[in-house]
Amino acid sequence: MRRRTVLTGIAGGLVAVGSTPAFAQARRRVLHVRPGDSVQDAVDAVDGAGWTIVVHPGTYREVVNIPSGAGELTLRGASRDPRAAVIVYDNANGTKKPDGTTYGTAGSATFTSAAPGLTVRDLTLANDWLRADHPDITGTQAVAAYVTGDRSHFERVRFLAHQDTLFADTTALDAFDRQYYRDCYIEGDVDFVFGRARAVFERCHFHTLDRDVDFKPEGMVFAPSTARANPYGFLAVRGRVTSGAEDAAYKIARPWVPTYETTAWPSLVVRDTWLGTGIDAVTPYVNMREAYPWQTMRFREYGNSGPGSVISVSGNRPQLTDAEARLHTRETYLGDWTPHACP
Repeated sequence: MRRRTVLTGIAGGLVAVGSTPAFAQARRRVLHVRPGDSVQDAVDAVDGAGWTIVVHPGTYREVVNIPSGAGELTLRGASRDPRAAVIVYDNANGTKKPDGTTYGTAGSATFTSAAPGLTVRDLTLANDWLRADHPDITGTQAVAAYVTGDRSHFERVRFLAHQDTLFADTTALDAFDRQYYRDCYIEGDVDFVFGRARAVFERCHFHTLDRDVDFKPEGMVFAPSTARANPYGFLAVRGRVTSGAEDAAYKIARPWVPTYETTAWPSLVVRDTWLGTGIDAVTPYVNMREAYPWQTMRFREYGNSGPGSVISVSGNRPQLTDAEARLHTRETYLGDWTPHACP
């Protein structure tokens, strides 16, 4: 398995990280980060809500952590091409820290945010750690983005990794933090969109990678862990699922009931979405653990199309009724928050 190329469209290869970001247009609370600067330095320079950080074309090989105090922050690429500015690193769950402990799944993330009201646009967030390069490491989850915080908004963002690409979570077990992803590209293999957030994925492109393994399924797109008290979990609407693997090698989802939250009741609705041949149309869902069968979870579909959506065994593909479908929309999931109305 070869390392993914995340530098498409970027001249000059890897860019060194280190110098302090240039301050510009201070009255407008805008920071510019250019090759040779550090995105994290810019984040650390933010002193309150409402700042904008503009990341210019280049590759920034670093870990970025946005704290909860940086509310209403906008982080965006200077170009509308999300391939132009790349934030990438290569920690995994089992990667050792300097003190000898390991990072864990959430700690492996290249990009972490707990900030309410975060907006990210026109960037690539990637984790290029590869299993084949580290056969000694068994904790192979390697997260591109770990997102908590209510009203987190991502638009035209590419999320690249393998296992556990996007961890869409909440700030606390009893929080119903909302996240909105629009026109994003998300690729991976095992459970690569997972967590307990109330998250809407509108017009997003999910792409399953080909794994060099001799078993099926090779992976799953979604692994929600929605809290039982939360009426809504993940909603994928008007998107598409493509695959670099062979036909029927992937499942749509499996439920994740964490050992630290055994009352979770995973919720996923995939509607009005094109499902390609990579999805196993006959048995599109699978258990993570037999104690929590997927049939008891809140998994539903509605109005999907494409070869991966064909219903041959109705019991394997629970569908929303028309009345139920009216409750599973962007508006009901996001409530009084309307990021889709933003310019």
